[in-house]
Amino acid sequence: MSFLSTPQRQLLAELCQQTDLPFYLYDLDKLEAHLTQLTSQNVVKLWYAVKANPLSAIIQTLDKCGFDFDVASSGELNQVLAQGIDAKRVLNTGPAKSKKQIRHFLDKGVRTFVAESHNQVAWLNQAASEHNLTLRILLRVQLRWPDSEKNPLGGDSLTPFGLGCDDWATLSIADYPALDFAGLHIFQWGNMLSTPKLAELWRAMIAPLQSLSKQLGFDLRILDLGGGLGIPYCASSTELVWQELVDALATIKHAVGCEELWMELGRYAVGEVGFYANPVVEQKQNYGANQLIVAGGINHILRPAVTNQAFPAELLRETDSKTKPYLVHGPLCTALDSLGQFELANDINDTDWLIFAQCGAYGFTESMPYFLCHELPAEFVVKNGVVTCVRQSESADYYLR
Repeated sequence: MSFLSTPQRQLLAELCQQTDLPFYLYDLDKLEAHLTQLTSQNVVKLWYAVKANPLSAIIQTLDKCGFDFDVASSGELNQVLAQGIDAKRVLNTGPAKSKKQIRHFLDKGVRTFVAESHNQVAWLNQAASEHNLTLRILLRVQLRWPDSEKNPLGGDSLTPFGLGCDDWATLSIADYPALDFAGLHIFQWGNMLSTPKLAELWRAMIAPLQSLSKQLGFDLRILDLGGGLGIPYCASSTELVWQELVDALATIKHAVGCEELWMELGRYAVGEVGFYANPVVEQKQNYGANQLIVAGGINHILRPAVTNQAFPAELLRETDSKTKPYLVHGPLCTALDSLGQFELANDINDTDWLIFAQCGAYGFTESMPYFLCHELPAEFVVKNGVVTCVRQSESADYYLR
């Protein structure tokens, strides 16, 4: 199975003829069609997690299709506002909300926040009082199950995101009159590809979250389930069906009894519309293994090293040659620079290109671009069949001083 359509392959081939450096391409036509399907329902309010891909053209397309925006830093906020998006359509998440950042968000017009700690609640209340405002607040909950019980969340790792129910239960919301405690936020999983498993996770959360809101003394008007919806990274993986997810979410919404159900989509919104084109430098045999060295590695596309899960890759050139397994390595002087193992044509050579698919999310902006001073990759978008370069490739002279 190829993740590339014939028009996409042809387009990438044309771009590869114009350069010898790695680059990204985002298919905005495919993105708009996908987003239109996601927003054609009234069960769940959709936010875009900007961390997945903050490119201006991506944000503009999401805006056009009716998404609001989940931002976790001042830089992400400024990028969203630069696209002409009203700050009232911004939700501030993230574990590191300093007093300075909170003031910046309020000054820019943001009025909805996810609080991750008692400190953040106090700082938000103080800033709101100083601005003579009322802020809408969701408390982020981190659930854990006793070791003796089956954990439906798939692990008990302690993270910096939110607090447990017992820790939140000591909060006295009456002490924070400038805050409207509207709901709860929970998100503890990633890249899930099973609707039944997701539904099981969501069902397991209902009782503890309802109990917490009752203890704290506010109505659970809004439940934010975060993201976690996955996309396949190999041909054998299952693929989520959106309508099945919407049906499961409708059941959860009814069971919770909330007015609004929210999700913050990142990967599921944009992941499948991005491609990373990477020229081959050489192939060699080493201790019986076939190794392929490519021009770009974790300096452009870090996720394989972080998650131990490769982006799908294939040869741009179509060939009938037999395949063999290759270990693909980037150009950096570290064994971490491994992009995965793939079945590729046995006649691959230094004139070829590999195309990595599913790179619309967690691609370049998640990478480590400055190590070893290689070029930054160019980024292209295609819309209505027209290709535009939104950022040229830059040499290290661009950022070294």
